[in-house]
Amino acid sequence: MTTMDKITYQPVRDELAYTFGGRLPVAHLRSGDVLEVDTEDCFGGRVRTAADLPSRVCRMPYLNPVSGPFFVEDAEPGDTLAIHLASIVPARDWGVSSTFPHFGALTSTAHTATLQPPLEERVWVYGIDRQAGTVRFQATETHHGINLPLDPMIGTIGVAPGGFEARSTIVPDVHGGNLDTPRLRAGTTLYLGVNVHGALFAVGDGHARQGEGEACGVGVEIATTTILAVEVIKGVSTVWPRLETDVTVMSIGCARPLEDAYRIAHHNMVGWVGSLTGMGLLDAYQLVSQVGRAPIGNVCDPNYTVLAAVDKALLPAPEPAYHGAHTRLRQHTAGLR
Repeated sequence: MTTMDKITYQPVRDELAYTFGGRLPVAHLRSGDVLEVDTEDCFGGRVRTAADLPSRVCRMPYLNPVSGPFFVEDAEPGDTLAIHLASIVPARDWGVSSTFPHFGALTSTAHTATLQPPLEERVWVYGIDRQAGTVRFQATETHHGINLPLDPMIGTIGVAPGGFEARSTIVPDVHGGNLDTPRLRAGTTLYLGVNVHGALFAVGDGHARQGEGEACGVGVEIATTTILAVEVIKGVSTVWPRLETDVTVMSIGCARPLEDAYRIAHHNMVGWVGSLTGMGLLDAYQLVSQVGRAPIGNVCDPNYTVLAAVDKALLPAPEPAYHGAHTRLRQHTAGLR
């Protein structure tokens, strides 16, 4: 990469998308381009105060909007699209979170029906101090409060599914989507398998921070200004989403029940470790069993998200993943904030 073209995209409300697939592209990119894109929060900016209960101010299914899709030239089925997140900055000085009556890990849902009363719908408003790097939690029934570290992430990012499908932005699966893992922060490269001509990727659902598992089903939801760069890796397929940072490789599995998401992520990681190191299947399986970690993305969405993570320093003589795409894209976007 010797040149850098930067494209800026600021969607208006009517341009936001609620599916991956089934949409015409809003802009065209080339491999190596840098995109600065504004994203809206999962409530479309409609929840601003404690009185703005989502059931009153939002309308289903218009939740979890994404900006895009973006057509990437020369991306074809069987290729991999590398997306490097260079910068994620909150667009406002506040974020919101909430509980819902039949949503979250610790309440009855349509999938796990019980006879206890549903949870109360409630909204928490978080103050965001970008200069101090803090997110302010304030209890709603007492005076308890604490400043938490600001750790911006992207909750939803993906490409169009194959087979002419259109998938709700609320669903995580092989195409990416609502992955809801805090590992999708600045400095991370996401690898997605291309399913359609042009890939048609979209991005949104920023969080100022989120705990592992996203227990209540809602992070500290924010609008963002996000800077990212893309690269098409020709002739290399990626079945499930993968992540890479300077120190770690991660694979993602999305499914219900939770153990199937775990199995998908770790099956993928064992194969990836084998291909990076040249080790046989059982040796790779043994190594992943001893050095791997399993961060949980979410346990609330239509599919659950589990990651398999391995530090690159613990792999014997690994080859660079995807021909060194992460390092190229990180250097390509150095200094962009």
